[in-house]
Amino acid sequence: MFPRLRRAFRAFWGDRPAPELGVVEAYARWAPTYPAHAHNALMRVEEAAVLELLPELAGRRVLDLGCGSGRYLAIACDRGAAQVVGADLSPDMLRRARNISTSLARADMRATPFRPDSFDVVVCGLAIGHVQDLDAACRELGRLLAPGGIAVYSDFHPFARLAGERRSFRAGGRDLAVEHHLHLYVDHQRACSAAGLEIQAVREPRGPNGLPAVLVIRARKLPA
Repeated sequence: MFPRLRRAFRAFWGDRPAPELGVVEAYARWAPTYPAHAHNALMRVEEAAVLELLPELAGRRVLDLGCGSGRYLAIACDRGAAQVVGADLSPDMLRRARNISTSLARADMRATPFRPDSFDVVVCGLAIGHVQDLDAACRELGRLLAPGGIAVYSDFHPFARLAGERRSFRAGGRDLAVEHHLHLYVDHQRACSAAGLEIQAVREPRGPNGLPAVLVIRARKLPA
């Protein structure tokens, strides 16, 4: 099964082996050319699914966790959010996001500096797979959300990871990839439940090859 998956995914992402770098180093190299919009096929199918699951943002307090260059910050601003905050581990990506918002913090998504119940909506696009400890990341989502608040987050589909694919980019004439960890759907179920989050909806949009490309989850924080 997996050799067939690997061949199909390579038709989508390409067939160039790439060394995998830690998150901070990888995004330091990628940041100079990383735009604040969905700039490839993977990100376009991911963004369409995330936008489908996002709740109304007008008048809400919104956190873009793992904000990168700020594509979901821009969307939250455009949709009339009352407060828009971004957090990311990469200082280089945060510098890019300053073109969109100045309400930014450098933070590990497993332990942010924000107070509990600070946000009504948290969006996290293609970043949670950079963290090996999914339980810790989901606990932080649960801590940050006000009761009834909504988290919408996305990850590489586990089939893609099992097929050997990476989030890759080109810098300095080399093909490189960002650190990524495999999280099966059952892992998301367990982590969300332990964090007091109820999964409400799941999307598994397919790439041009017809196979699942990303996993997108919408979860609500249960009342205490």
